[in-house]
Amino acid sequence: MSSPASSPLSASALPLRHLPSVDTVLKEEAGRAALDRHGRQATTAAVRYALDERRAALRAGAGGPATPLEIAAAALARLDAAATPSLKPVFNLTGTVLHTNLGRAIFAEDAVAAATRAMRSAVALEYDLDGGKRGERDDHVRDLICELTGAEDATLVNNNAAAVLLVLNTLSQGKPAVVSRGELIEIGGAFRMPEIMRRAGAELDEVGTTNRTHARDYREAIRPETGVILKVHTSNYRIEGFTKEVPPRELAEIAHAAHVPLVNDLGSGTLADLSRYGLVHEPTVREAVAEGADLVTFSGDKLLGGPQAGFIVGRRDLVAKVNKNPMKRALRVDKVRLAAIEATLRLYRDPDRLADRLPTLRFLTRRPDDMAAQAARLAPVLQRVFGPAFVVGPTPCRSQIGSGALPLETLSGIGLAIRARDGSGGAVARLADALRRLPVPVIGRIDDQALVLDLRCLDDEAAFLASVTTLEGAHELA
Repeated sequence: MSSPASSPLSASALPLRHLPSVDTVLKEEAGRAALDRHGRQATTAAVRYALDERRAALRAGAGGPATPLEIAAAALARLDAAATPSLKPVFNLTGTVLHTNLGRAIFAEDAVAAATRAMRSAVALEYDLDGGKRGERDDHVRDLICELTGAEDATLVNNNAAAVLLVLNTLSQGKPAVVSRGELIEIGGAFRMPEIMRRAGAELDEVGTTNRTHARDYREAIRPETGVILKVHTSNYRIEGFTKEVPPRELAEIAHAAHVPLVNDLGSGTLADLSRYGLVHEPTVREAVAEGADLVTFSGDKLLGGPQAGFIVGRRDLVAKVNKNPMKRALRVDKVRLAAIEATLRLYRDPDRLADRLPTLRFLTRRPDDMAAQAARLAPVLQRVFGPAFVVGPTPCRSQIGSGALPLETLSGIGLAIRARDGSGGAVARLADALRRLPVPVIGRIDDQALVLDLRCLDDEAAFLASVTTLEGAHELA
């Protein structure tokens, strides 16, 4: 009997000896492809990771030795998956046009082109081409904003919450800011107006009650040290019934009589009268300025239909104070967004063609008969893709504007309802999950055990079908 020292290698150790070297793996076709796509450092690390995984499996008694091709393929797959952008385009078929979780407004083509130009070259962002000296980035849009709103002056920051924060910090730091209790809103992500005011350094001075605030409440609250009166447009909810609020024009008279600035936060904000396009009227920025607000704040990526931004418009002297606040630099927008904002604002100079050129307004004004025709085209194709286990058919939809705009207003439209033939809610949920995993994910909503695909925002039908028809094994989901 031989001694242990002279025994051959155990059977479990033999497969480990047959694992290929890193250099051998890199010579495989998949290895060379990985080097070409991802570089030597990342590829080498991925190959070593794949080898370590196979080594651990062998020690656990799972599987056999791997070929160099298998290791190379595993490494390439890992590298390709890691290189896939996390911020993926999706088809928004939820029925919410301005969906915060899906990026809100889609840019107009003019804005996309302008942003691309700004990315591809140096631009005169803060350079005065006439004088050959330093300029101001706000100058690119200031005159345009003033033209569209009727304001004396304008500036902008990276979103509307930042606009409110900056205004309050400038005008009411360490001073009372008077606001109605019924307007202490909470926006997405549990972001609350009282907290913004406190962070800005303003002292919250609540007046009135949740449902009723009178002019006398504001008059009685104003003190010599009061910094601002703040009016907040409750764009993301409505209080109905026994209610009372002070109209902006009357509130402006109260503020001006006391020599206190009135700040009107419109939240979503719109530059166009939506009633012109068959939608419910929403207070416009021009109206808020005309009603006497000293400063008006509003968003760029909601009803305005552009990039994320926060606009501050109004009295020239107050805008100048805001611009001198050191916080302004921390909140400013970059050249790419500024270019897209300018291009978006220019579209508003031609209101007759605005609904055709601005995606947000195009979606909001889309006709139900247009969506019905689209549903008729898509239903038989999806039925073939999903198979006999599912039933696909047109269904009426009530779409939402979203992002806190006109919360009670819904839009009549048409979508597609996909139901499991056996009535299984689980099958529908599995189908929804499979659609979210497509090359271009499809995001719908579950309603009454049906997956509803609201067609209001579907303007690229061919791309949608190209993505959906890659779905494999839909019959196995039932």
